[in-house]
Amino acid sequence: MPYVSLTPAIQCVDDEKSKFYNTLVDTETISADWGSHENEKMRRADDLYRWGILVDHNANPPVADGGSCIFMHIWRGPGQPTVGCTAMEQADLESLLGWLDPERKPLLVQLPAAQYQKLRHRWNLPLDGKIGGPAAAGDTTMQSGPKSVGND
Repeated sequence: MPYVSLTPAIQCVDDEKSKFYNTLVDTETISADWGSHENEKMRRADDLYRWGILVDHNANPPVADGGSCIFMHIWRGPGQPTVGCTAMEQADLESLLGWLDPERKPLLVQLPAAQYQKLRHRWNLPLDGKIGGPAAAGDTTMQSGPKSVGND
């Protein structure tokens, strides 16, 4: 899986007027076109993005107001909300990272439990809705698709 080692210069652009909207960028390698707009800083003191996956939402091309910078990342704890992201325990995220294979074109499916059970057989989903697998140890990273770390 492609990855980006996060530095303080890595941001996800939330400004819909930017040509980098909904893209991970290295602010040391591009010319910012978002003015004073607040972007998602990926290197955080709380380590919620120590491991993460960039969800390919509203991409190719992104549409203004369609949502941006959606990730799967480490959670603050049970019942703690996110602003559009999917958060989970670090061990579960590490398991998911070990399982993901871009060659198999993974698809994120999120459903209420009852709906999951109803569609499980038809969609050939795992019995318990969980993915298992070993995870590699490593530094702070963000798994990403081909639309990450924009360059001019």
